[in-house]
Amino acid sequence: MKVTIIGGAGLVGSCAAFALQCGGVVRELALIDVNQDAAEGQALDLLHGAPSTADQIITSGGYDQIPTTDVICITAGLRRKPDESRLDLINRNTDLFLSILGDVIKAGVKKDAICLVVSNPVDILTYVAADRLKLPRTQVIGLGTQLDTIRFRSLLARQLKVAPTQVSALILGEHGDSMVPIWSSATVGGLPLEKMPGWTANLANDLFTRTKGSGAEVIKKKGGAGFAVGIAIRDVIHSIALDQNRLLPVSSVQEGCYGIRDVALSVPTVVGRRGVVARHEIELWPKEMQQLRTSGNVLRQTLTTVLQRIGRG
Repeated sequence: MKVTIIGGAGLVGSCAAFALQCGGVVRELALIDVNQDAAEGQALDLLHGAPSTADQIITSGGYDQIPTTDVICITAGLRRKPDESRLDLINRNTDLFLSILGDVIKAGVKKDAICLVVSNPVDILTYVAADRLKLPRTQVIGLGTQLDTIRFRSLLARQLKVAPTQVSALILGEHGDSMVPIWSSATVGGLPLEKMPGWTANLANDLFTRTKGSGAEVIKKKGGAGFAVGIAIRDVIHSIALDQNRLLPVSSVQEGCYGIRDVALSVPTVVGRRGVVARHEIELWPKEMQQLRTSGNVLRQTLTTVLQRIGRG
């Protein structure tokens, strides 16, 4: 399988490439970036580590890579300027994203290719990609709350002093302020969280607040998130490459799951070689259901504003 990362010279793109290299599943990695020298440098740096990782083809180049690509991973994006509003940033990133999609479409996309959107606002841009690309909507996936979910699990594990791989918990909805923690199904080694020593409602609220602020905390302390998002991207791409049919909290355009339609957000999604294989309505507490639908409404308001400005494809 060939994966092309657009924005591959940036922090997120290069960390995703490194995670995929260490994973050893993907056969070919190609890096595209507006800074071609940096993309070539990243590819060369990865290539130097190949003898100790996996037998892969690692290259850089332009959009001529797209016609032979199985997974198009878009990580390119802009950061907020001082005093810039959230909507202004969304508009700038949407304009950049539309330019990238235009180049992708012009290059030509395989009929069975999967587009994985990582750029933010990921739910809005996932919808835009599904609207513009001439692919079935099931073949357009946003990273969504997969990153929030593994951050959530890591903080739960650290607080409870348990193995991170033993923690099962989900965050659904928007990758943003209206994200929803799913406490109803959260467990450690199969045990409900309330059975864990020291567990309280206040602790739960604190851990979720810290999860929501994790991205901003990493940006403040090191300039941007890279390693964890690279791992989150790897999780999704491996599920596609190996046709694993893993249940992941990724974003896609909804068609009725939990009563939500015509907006992209994260629900429990079976991911395989064909992209979105199925969506499952796991049982939620009434409060969680309400919060998830509210998240959809919040996203729809922003999406309506964006689509009014750019029009539909």
